[in-house]
Amino acid sequence: MKFKKFLVTLIFPFLAVSLCACGIKIKGKQMTVVGSTALQPLIESAAEEYLKDHQGLFINVQGGGSGTGLSEIQQGAVSMGMSDLYAQEKKGIKADTLLDHRLLVTGIAPVVNKKVKVNNLTFKQLQQIFSGQITNWHSITGQDLPIVIVNRSNGSGTRFNFEKIVLMGNKPKPAQEQDSSGMALSIVSSTPGAISYVSFSYLKDTVLHPKVDGVAPTQDNVKTNRWKIWSYEHIYTQKNMDQTTKNFLKFLYSPKVSKLISAMKYIPTNEMQVQRDFNGKITPTNVEDK
Repeated sequence: MKFKKFLVTLIFPFLAVSLCACGIKIKGKQMTVVGSTALQPLIESAAEEYLKDHQGLFINVQGGGSGTGLSEIQQGAVSMGMSDLYAQEKKGIKADTLLDHRLLVTGIAPVVNKKVKVNNLTFKQLQQIFSGQITNWHSITGQDLPIVIVNRSNGSGTRFNFEKIVLMGNKPKPAQEQDSSGMALSIVSSTPGAISYVSFSYLKDTVLHPKVDGVAPTQDNVKTNRWKIWSYEHIYTQKNMDQTTKNFLKFLYSPKVSKLISAMKYIPTNEMQVQRDFNGKITPTNVEDK
């Protein structure tokens, strides 16, 4: 499980991090945030910024997927659970026992190895690739190149939302699975014919991110639902969260974090012109909701 630890102390901060990594206990308040790897980069950056003014606090940010985040927060094992899913969408989670803080929106884009000569896919082609109906790039690009699907693991909210929106009930083709978006992207970049999907915050020039039905994967296109593959990023907490958690949660809605949200290719919820409920229904965003 990929994770990153943040620790700030009054003196010798780098030494303090080293001591923590070696297993020496550091006195002070602690928080653990676990779940969605799509949201993880933002929470890591926000924690670093927050700790500049909160010396002595220890924030442990871990990935593991949305399913892990929801399970851990329901058990009370962590301070916050990060999720691309509504709690109602995850089997075994009692949504009414948790508080949902819908922090932002992230776009999800297909990513393709650069040896594939493709700059646009139709929605139907994307569906056929991930359901196994198209297995070679020849029918799309003319290249005799097998398609290599790289999936996220079953607990991934990114995978859940991608398959829910793209496959629309069709059965996904069995394929290799990766625990993190970063690893999926790395494999696609080094594997001829490979295709996967990642949140916008992971998009890099090492891979292609083709248009779908002529629409580019951009923040502006997500806001209007022209780019249809997107999800909310939720922070879930216990209803009786402690003051340390409340304070950090409040910071996540601050102007400092709003700047990080835009810079890291996420979309603030108040900039969305549409909204989606946990049943997938899209409606215009009401003014009072912003």
